[in-house]
Parts: sequence; C-alpha cells; structure tokens
Amino acid sequence: MPVSRLLEIMAKLRDRDGGCPWDLEQSFATIAPYTIEEAYEVDDAIRREDWDALRDELGDLLLQVVFHAQMAREVGKFTFEDVVGAICDKLERRHPHVFGGARIETAEAQTHAWERQKTAERAARGATSAIDGVPLALPALLRARKLLSRAGRAGLTKRDAQPITEEELGERLFALVERAERAGIDPEQALRDANARFEAEIHRRERE
Repeated sequence: MPVSRLLEIMAKLRDRDGGCPWDLEQSFATIAPYTIEEAYEVDDAIRREDWDALRDELGDLLLQVVFHAQMAREVGKFTFEDVVGAICDKLERRHPHVFGGARIETAEAQTHAWERQKTAERAARGATSAIDGVPLALPALLRARKLLSRAGRAGLTKRDAQPITEEELGERLFALVERAERAGIDPEQALRDANARFEAEIHRRERE
C-alpha cells in the first residue's frame, strides 16, 4: 500500500544506521514551520485551481504528518496508526447523524452541532472559557477571527450592523498596515497585543 511505503521510507530516513543526516537532526520544533508552509502551499494550489500542484502539495503535507508521527513513535508517544485512529474516532463522534441515530437536516444545523461537540470536548479537557484553546501560534489576523467567532457564539460580543464590502475592508486593512510601516510598528505584533487585551476582557466578562 502507498501509505505503508511512505511510512517505511520515513522510518529509513530516520534510521540511526544509514539514515539521512538532515532528517535525523530534525525535531518537532524544527519541522513545525515546514508543516505550516506546506499547508499554505496547499491553499495556494487550490486558489490557482492547479490540480497537479495540489496533488503534489497534498503529498508534501502528508509527509509532514508522517514525519511528526515517526518522531513520536521513536520516543514512545504515539504512532501514525494512533493518529489515524484518533481522527476516525473524532469524525464518527462529530457526525452522529451519519454514524448514529441523530437527525441533522441542513449544513447549518451540522455546523452548530459540530461547534457544540467541540465545546463539550474542550470542557472535558478542562477549558473554562469560551475562547480557551485558540492556538497562540496562529497568524494574528486568523487568531483574531477565531477569538471573535468563539466569543460571538457565546454571546460575549455583538455583530456590527454597519455594512461593509470586502473591497472596502481590504483597503482599510491595507491602509492600517501602511500606517504601521511608516510608524515603524510591527502590525502583526500590534494585533497579537490587541488579541491579548481582548482575551483579558472576555475573561473578565465571563467572571462577572
């Protein structure tokens, strides 16, 4: 099977006896940036509708999963089979209308059910806030969106009734980045700081 071949290749690359020196030097931390980069390249191929490139980029992304799983197996944490088993269990758990007796009629209803399931899972892991678990490593703009989305679903923020087009929003964002550049301010860090202040405010509201 192709996946078995890939696993065997990765194990050989990491073999202390005859493996690749570069692969042997890597760790979870050094490989993580490549994992993120490959995900962006998948997105780029999709946006360009370049299906040959998408095939190749998906392979590169799969390699990242296999690389992390191989390193985890070496230190006795988990295996590639564990990764596959975990996602299979999660998909079945989050689709009770397909794999169980629940009834969900629309995509919107499934989205709400999915979010409720994720909220329950976060609570089971000890999360105490609606915004717990949003990764700090996300780009600041993506993280801001996720924080606002989580807070909004929990009723902790209000929707802006003022209409705005995508083009207008893009121009405003670009203008802010331009102002930051002229002022010598890192806009990414500025937004990270704003995210932190928003989190503190949400936590304050939840305590109240």
